[in-house]
Amino acid sequence: MPDFLVTTIDKFTFRVPTDRFYSPEGVWVLWLPGAPVVRVRVGVTDFVQQHGGDVAFATAMPVGTTVQAGDEVGTVETIKATLQLLSPVDGRIVAVNPALKAAPEVINQDPYGEGWLAEIEVADGDAQAAGLLDPQAYLAHMKAAAEEEVGTP
Repeated sequence: MPDFLVTTIDKFTFRVPTDRFYSPEGVWVLWLPGAPVVRVRVGVTDFVQQHGGDVAFATAMPVGTTVQAGDEVGTVETIKATLQLLSPVDGRIVAVNPALKAAPEVINQDPYGEGWLAEIEVADGDAQAAGLLDPQAYLAHMKAAAEEEVGTP
């Protein structure tokens, strides 16, 4: 179980695991151990899932799809909006979370565990990580966005 950075803004508490990296748009990236090639798992952050509301439907691009950072990797439909999720890395999708089809609400229940979206094979893990935020930087970014939204100085 990872350690978490935690912040509370207004009545909302947000968690940021310290074992992964983040895109500014709120997609997390977890490097998976033991793979013969560099493989990462991606999903949405606690902030994104709380901000979006109850997830009604979630999809990822199909296995075999090649994505560049910034390309659509999936969508999450909530009671408030449809969120287009952008890939934080370049690579090829090699797995999609099968739980999302039957129980998309797992994203709300466990965004950093069972609510993952897809696994992506990447060519250069170090170069990919260089373009992402570490946990402390994402926490600061997310906190500023949340405070702006609720009007906290």
